[in-house]
Amino acid sequence: MVHAPPIPTRLVSPRHHGPIGVKAVLGPTNTGKTHLAIERLCAHSSGMIGFPLRLLAREVYDRVCRIKGENSVALITGEERIEPPQARYLLCTAEAMPVASGWTGAESSASRSMAFVAIDEAQLAADRERGHVFTDRLLHARGREETMILGSATLEPLVKTLVPEAEIVTRPRFSTLTHAGAKKLSRIPPRSAIVAFSAEQVYAIAEMLRRFRGGSAVVMGALSPQTRNAQVALYQSGEVDYLVATDAIGMGLNLDVEHIAFAGLSKYDGQRHRRLTTSEMAQIAGRAGRHQRDGTFGTLAGTAGHDAEFEADEIYAIEEHRFPPLTRLFWREPEPRFDSLETLIADLETPPLRPELATAPEAIDLAVLKRLAEEAEVGGSVQGAAQVERFWEVCRLPDFRQQGAETHSRFVARLWQDLREGELGADFVAAQIAQLDRTGGDIDTLQGRIAAIRSWAYIAQRPDWVLARDEMAARARAVEARLSDALHGKLTERFINRRTAVLMKKLGPDAGLLSVRLEDEEVLVEGEHIGSLQGFSFKVDPGARLSDRKLLLAAAEKHLAALLQARADTLVETVHAGSATLALEDGGLVWGGERMATLARGRSLLAPVLVPDRALDAIPGPSRKALVAALEAWLESALAPLDPLRKLDEASRAEDAGPDLRALLIVLVEHGGMTPREGSGIERLDKARRTMLARLGVRVGALDLFLPPMLRPGPIGLWRQLARVAGRKPGAAPEAEMPPVLPADKSHRLPGYRNLGQQLVRLDMAEKLLREAHEVRAKGKARDFLLDPARAISMGLTTSSYARLLRLGGFLPILPRPLAQGAYGPSAPVRWRWRPPQKRNDEPERPPVTPLNSAFAALAEMVR
Repeated sequence: MVHAPPIPTRLVSPRHHGPIGVKAVLGPTNTGKTHLAIERLCAHSSGMIGFPLRLLAREVYDRVCRIKGENSVALITGEERIEPPQARYLLCTAEAMPVASGWTGAESSASRSMAFVAIDEAQLAADRERGHVFTDRLLHARGREETMILGSATLEPLVKTLVPEAEIVTRPRFSTLTHAGAKKLSRIPPRSAIVAFSAEQVYAIAEMLRRFRGGSAVVMGALSPQTRNAQVALYQSGEVDYLVATDAIGMGLNLDVEHIAFAGLSKYDGQRHRRLTTSEMAQIAGRAGRHQRDGTFGTLAGTAGHDAEFEADEIYAIEEHRFPPLTRLFWREPEPRFDSLETLIADLETPPLRPELATAPEAIDLAVLKRLAEEAEVGGSVQGAAQVERFWEVCRLPDFRQQGAETHSRFVARLWQDLREGELGADFVAAQIAQLDRTGGDIDTLQGRIAAIRSWAYIAQRPDWVLARDEMAARARAVEARLSDALHGKLTERFINRRTAVLMKKLGPDAGLLSVRLEDEEVLVEGEHIGSLQGFSFKVDPGARLSDRKLLLAAAEKHLAALLQARADTLVETVHAGSATLALEDGGLVWGGERMATLARGRSLLAPVLVPDRALDAIPGPSRKALVAALEAWLESALAPLDPLRKLDEASRAEDAGPDLRALLIVLVEHGGMTPREGSGIERLDKARRTMLARLGVRVGALDLFLPPMLRPGPIGLWRQLARVAGRKPGAAPEAEMPPVLPADKSHRLPGYRNLGQQLVRLDMAEKLLREAHEVRAKGKARDFLLDPARAISMGLTTSSYARLLRLGGFLPILPRPLAQGAYGPSAPVRWRWRPPQKRNDEPERPPVTPLNSAFAALAEMVR
């Protein structure tokens, strides 16, 4: 241990003398103390206020700038200094107030005497880590004309003793604070703050609020002031209704909070795990209720631990603002001697003589000083009063990383080695700052980088530590701003579901006031995407969590009626204008890829019934009725290509049709306007019935009866859909172009085609080839005649398929006799003979003899 020589103990006494008016404005939260101090500051020619947080200093700085102008106002904190040359009003953190002789910025405008001085949250003089700073400001910071001490009423006895000249002014709370008991997280009312005492618990609660209430803002002491400001702004703007925070919320943050819920009533204070004092509870609970609005406080039901509920005396104390007075404030010698490290340490550990003051617990700066003083390499390098003073300033670098004395002392030792001989080079500082200028990573990574850049921001602010101080300080602030924005983005992304937050706030009585609009297919409620409107079906955003789906469906049910009605009316107009993009697919009416209605079996195959889809039930009544009527009209128009079939259907019901024709017409309708001639009963029709059939457009071919307009893909496709609706099997779908010839697929029957074994030929093409064969036969005088297969081959038929077609049509090949055994010419002609089919159906055919090398040699295998 380093032992200091004995020194006389100095009495604590003010360093300033003169006609000073000191006023102690004391009271609970929400009494307007800070507002009063700002008014008094602006009423003087110059002034300074010391705050416990950089965040508060910045907030008040912005307010005073609006009143006095930026050129008259300075902001002085450990990490940020905005000092216009003519600044007359200083907003500072308590540590940065230029009142202690240890502050080396004597050349700045802050060192001038101030007409008004105030210290905010003065009860922090009882804080173990920072209390000695506030005690020094309470005792020594004075304005020429007026001084204000702002704090809790618990400070009153000590103010009377230590500052007997002070006028005590007690201010009552503007609103009432009431205990509301324990509430489950799902029952916590909007505009509430939930206070936890560890980062893990803050994250867990924020995650649950995201799932059930759309999320929350997050405020913790480890966040940078800029990130805290951004998170608070989310809450203050009403974007989220909940705030999850550590006890940092109790330190002067002005929020529109109506209820404070404690997730626990104990915390780790750096030395032990203990229950909060009633004053600490009140400081936090007092954030509920602003100005004239009353507030409530309570606990979060279901939290673990027996100490998670308020006791009766605690509730009484908080509601009535009655707390045990402070009995001691922490003190440390504010003006130590710098003769040697031993003398400096001895002075800093000197106990006060006043019984109202207690020796401050070993703060991080003193712990680092003592550790490094005992290291020969570091302590031995500190020689002379100037270096001792400079070394002490280095040791007072705040531990922004919160890594403890051991780790922090390593960083301070490296910094001292660089600062011992002079100032840090701009290139070195720029490189350290640039190394931290990375916005990737998770929340913890970004928090670590922000803590590190805050250390360099503090270093860069020191007037004699860094070359190109202003430039390096600006760089550090810019990096901190970027990192803070990234951290704010990560917190928002993780803990806020903007969509759920909007819907939770609006699904009550004010649901009708929601702004609902449609962008393309996306449904937006208050600008938040909740799903898509496909056709008339609302599809919940597939990226929504399972817990959110019920909420989104409820929002859709309440707010989509107007959109559905507008969409239905627009569709009706386009249907009547003939520009609707409707389609029949798989027995259903489809629009925009979504089914509007389904076809059901009606009185006949050609008269299906339109059954509207259930999605149309959400459309208001009149618009739905008009839409269904428009869909039915469209369906009637879409089935117009089947009019030739409809004529057959109507003729089958005519009285003069007769039973044979009626049967034939029914078969044609059921088979899509085509049927084989064989077995059709056409031979039983008399001349009048045949004439009637011809007038209906039915072509009677050699092999098939068919309606030529039905031999197209469109009509066949429509008929196939209606046939399936009627419960029939219509066969496979033809190709889109319906070519004359297709390869045969034995597993499928293809409407509109005649099967020739290996190939299919379209019915009209088959009849054309047979008709040409008959024309050749009619021109010749002999019974036998030659047929040229060129036309059939140009269609794509093989000679074997053509030969089979001819045989089916009643033509038989007549082969020449061989000139010699097994000798045929390579292109020996094949002659054909017409033989009308007169044989009985069960009469076996005689197999022909086919020449091996003739043009129809491929017939051999087929005819056998």
